[in-house]
Amino acid sequence: MEKVAIDDVDTELNPMGVHSVRRPISDTLGFSDFAMNYFELEPGESFSGGMHTHHDQEEVFYVQEGTATFETRTSQRDADDASEEKSEVTVDEGEVIRFEPGDFQHGYNDTDERVVGFAFGAPESKHDWDQIESLVYCRDCEAETAHGLELTDEGNFRMTCTECGHAFVPQ
Repeated sequence: MEKVAIDDVDTELNPMGVHSVRRPISDTLGFSDFAMNYFELEPGESFSGGMHTHHDQEEVFYVQEGTATFETRTSQRDADDASEEKSEVTVDEGEVIRFEPGDFQHGYNDTDERVVGFAFGAPESKHDWDQIESLVYCRDCEAETAHGLELTDEGNFRMTCTECGHAFVPQ
């Protein structure tokens, strides 16, 4: 058995600087079967660097304090139709939202108050970087496209367009 106070977990920030407090509880306690991260989001901050999905994990967010907004996108592709459904969902204090592997989402604080919450991922405590896909604008394709994500040796993200192969490190 192990126990830790959240305030005793070191803050580990996203390389893109999108939030000021993220405490990886699962790393501190050595979880193996699911991920648990504590967040405090000031106005304008987000849980992640943008619209993304984990192909190898489902994600669950619990909002303990404040109201978070999640933008979601679902692609519908069949022989006759290729469409995309976009939506925005607010998650209030005491509420939980779940995303299946492959669901694109971006959670953020667009209020004037702080958001405190937790992000959980399963079935592993860490996702594989090659199983994350982000939707960002590609300068070569001149459109928002899917990009693979990898962590560089310097601790930055490198995004690579799945359409044309253009790679860049976001600033």
